[in-house]
Amino acid sequence: MNILLIDGGQAFSFTGGRLNHTLQQTARETLSALGHAIKETVIEDGYDKEAEVEKWLWMDAVIWQMPGWWMGEPWTVKKYIDEVFSAGVGEGKLVMNDGRHRNKPTEGYGTGGLLHGKKHMISSTWNAPIEAFTRAGDFFEGVGVDGVYLHFHKANEFLGTTRLPSFICNDVIKNPQVEKYITDYRAHLQQVFAPTA
Repeated sequence: MNILLIDGGQAFSFTGGRLNHTLQQTARETLSALGHAIKETVIEDGYDKEAEVEKWLWMDAVIWQMPGWWMGEPWTVKKYIDEVFSAGVGEGKLVMNDGRHRNKPTEGYGTGGLLHGKKHMISSTWNAPIEAFTRAGDFFEGVGVDGVYLHFHKANEFLGTTRLPSFICNDVIKNPQVEKYITDYRAHLQQVFAPTA
C-alpha cells in the first residue's frame, strides 16, 4: 500500500510533541518493514497545499498522528484540513462537491468525495485515562474515542475514505508508559496493515 503519515504533534505550552513524533517514527519503521511505501508530512515543519493534495491522491491510506488538545485535534491539524481539503476541491482532486443536486437539495450530503477505496486512521495521545472514553457516566459519556472524533472521521469520509481502527495512548502526562505505547502501536499497525496473501 501507499501510506501517508501526517504528524500533527508539536511543541506547545509544556509539551514538546516528542511522543507524537516518536509514534510517527514507529509507524514509518513498522510499515516500511511490512513493505508499504511511505510519504510523510510533519505539519509543524510547514507544507505546500498543492503538494499535499498530490500526496492524498497517491495514498491508499492516511494515518493522522496527533495529540488530543481540548477535546479534539490541535488547531494546526484543523488548519491543515481547512487548507488542504479546500485546495482539493474540483474534478480529479479530493472532492467534487458536497454530493447534493439542486433538484433534491436534502439528499446526498457528504457523497461528493473522490477518494473511494482509500482509508484513514487516527492515532492519538491523551492525558485522559481510557475509562474517561469508555465508561458510562464518565467524562465522555461512554462514546469511546471514535465518538469523540466523530467530526474528524466525517471530515475524512467527506472525501470518500473509510475508517480503519483507531489507536489511542492514554494517561500520557499523569502516567506515561512510552515503551508500552510503542509496543502496542507496533502491534496495532501490524494487525491493521499486515499484507494479505
